[in-house]
Amino acid sequence: MTNDSGTAALAALAAELIRMAQADQQTSPGANSENPAEQLAWRRLTAQHGDRLHQIMDEYGWPTAELVGEDAARGAWLIAQHADRQLDVQRRALRLMEQAVAAGSAAPRELAFLRDRTLVNEGRKQLYGTQIAGIKEGSPVPWPCEDPARMDDMRVAAGIEPFDEYVAKFATG
Repeated sequence: MTNDSGTAALAALAAELIRMAQADQQTSPGANSENPAEQLAWRRLTAQHGDRLHQIMDEYGWPTAELVGEDAARGAWLIAQHADRQLDVQRRALRLMEQAVAAGSAAPRELAFLRDRTLVNEGRKQLYGTQIAGIKEGSPVPWPCEDPARMDDMRVAAGIEPFDEYVAKFATG
């Protein structure tokens, strides 16, 4: 592959990841819709995106900002985050992101969110308190957390706001 074709391939990959993330965001309200057709559309889209991210990881490893740019790298993370029915994809993305964070090529904040999401999908307790199970009487109800006493310290270390500030965003009452 020549340098120009490699650059073109990476630009095409970046554009694809950005398009996928935009489609994800447009369809994500359907994830919890009462309309079964919207739920199904969400599931199909996230499955297609998870399959494609798996192929991308085969070819490129984790799509870092250095490789594809900030927006596309954030898009790859979002796709991994929403691959809830594809634990193999989430686990692989998590491993690759861990390596990228260790190398200074990915954000610890995004890694923390993906770690919690993967733990919750495995039926385990989350570490950072990033995953909200739902809203009850106007207040957010997080999934169980491994060590609530250390959670805010871990959040700060990962670049995430304190838990109380974070869950306030989800309050409806």
